[in-house]
Amino acid sequence: MKTKEEIMEILEAYDLTGSYRAAAELSGVDHHTVKRYVELRGRGGDPTKRQQRPKMIDDYLPKIEELIERSGGRIGADRVHEKIAAMGFTGTDRTTRRAVAAAKASYQAGHRRVFRPWIPEPGLWIQWDWGDGPKIAGRKTWLWCAWLAWSRFRVIIPVLDKTLPTIASCLDSTLRQIGGAPTYALTDNERTVTSDHIARIPVRNPQIIEIGHHYGLTIRTCVPADPQSKGGSEATVRIAKRDLVPTDLNLRPAYRDFAELEDSCREFTAEVNNKVHRATRRRPVEALAEEQHRLHRLPKNPFTAALGTTRRVANDATISVDSVRYSVPHQLAGQSVWARFHGDELVVTAVAEDGAIEAARHRRSTPGNPSIKDEHYPPRENKEGERTPKATSAEEAAFLALGPGAASWLVEAATAGARRMRPKMAEAVQLAKLHGIAEVDRALGTAAIAGRFAENDLISILDHHIGRTLAEPTRASEDHSLQPGTSAWSRFGVAPEGDEH
Repeated sequence: MKTKEEIMEILEAYDLTGSYRAAAELSGVDHHTVKRYVELRGRGGDPTKRQQRPKMIDDYLPKIEELIERSGGRIGADRVHEKIAAMGFTGTDRTTRRAVAAAKASYQAGHRRVFRPWIPEPGLWIQWDWGDGPKIAGRKTWLWCAWLAWSRFRVIIPVLDKTLPTIASCLDSTLRQIGGAPTYALTDNERTVTSDHIARIPVRNPQIIEIGHHYGLTIRTCVPADPQSKGGSEATVRIAKRDLVPTDLNLRPAYRDFAELEDSCREFTAEVNNKVHRATRRRPVEALAEEQHRLHRLPKNPFTAALGTTRRVANDATISVDSVRYSVPHQLAGQSVWARFHGDELVVTAVAEDGAIEAARHRRSTPGNPSIKDEHYPPRENKEGERTPKATSAEEAAFLALGPGAASWLVEAATAGARRMRPKMAEAVQLAKLHGIAEVDRALGTAAIAGRFAENDLISILDHHIGRTLAEPTRASEDHSLQPGTSAWSRFGVAPEGDEH
């Protein structure tokens, strides 16, 4: 096989001489070779293209193309080889695989779907979709992923279910974050949005229509298997899952609780919206400021019809549902919230500045068994565990100034109900002037530990600490008795001397 350069030299030699033999002499080839290339060029062919030799499988190519056409390009090479082998093909399966690959490439080239690029208009489209979130304490979560088509502004909200009230809450929060409502909202054909299909026409859920009317939105659904209509929202889901769901690739640790996941979603939303978008070469927050002029004004109140029944939060941060008290965050005391049951769970929704948010979630309880969560209340001071005496008079201040032992003595003596505490405190102050503050404070601490609060207990302990020895107590013995004698009775009835009467 000649190279392209050699073939071009042969043709140039012929064009120069006009003779096969002369051109053969100039190019150093046979004149039959010159004739073949010249005739091939004259028929409009490409002289430099390699001529394909006949192959054993050529007779079976029409059958291979037929099988690929009938299967829509999905039949495997092994199945094709079985069929053509039964027809008499004696080649190897390797030859069949090459022929099938070439035939499939030709089929796909003629059946490739071509999509016209979607050029969104400002203020016209918002899309939302769902992504699988991380498991928290063994419970599954989802990620609400919304995408404003023109400005590429994204909103990610974690949720615990995909019910219609949750959709209403997330949609309200999303619209309030972007500062208005576009004309259309595009999403997938889930049961909460599309209740049925008739003749391939989606039948809308009446409740989602009411939600759309509340915000001035027209709810549209994607065409099945159409990447053009939902590519933006799917890209948002993919990016959110890549960065927020703990995997071996992003090395993100597991979330301790749902609040930590909410904080991560807020941080991710702020981060992604402040990066320059690859397609628009603008930051989404900057484009959003321009698109907000094309958005519709939002209603003052969110759509609450799907959030449940209204409940008033008591001063103890609880609500009553079916005669059972459930706690809510203490910041909601005195406000109105909405409560609904989803399966065996009570979902409490509150309305904040940025829209409707899920405030609490409880397992369904029974009357007489209130469901109270500690995280709904601020931390309380343990006043019993941290009793610190505080002076309210000069005498009390002088006593407490002795040190921590004096404070301990006061607490323990008060707990034991000791008598005449104030005189004993004054006595301790006087003893401190004689023996030193440190020694008296040490004695008071010892008395508090031993529980000795009687009269002279402090002096006894103080004498023991400074090394004094107490007098030996008198003990009864055989040689000495405390019983008084009878000598006074010996003169009973005897007149005194000098008394003559």
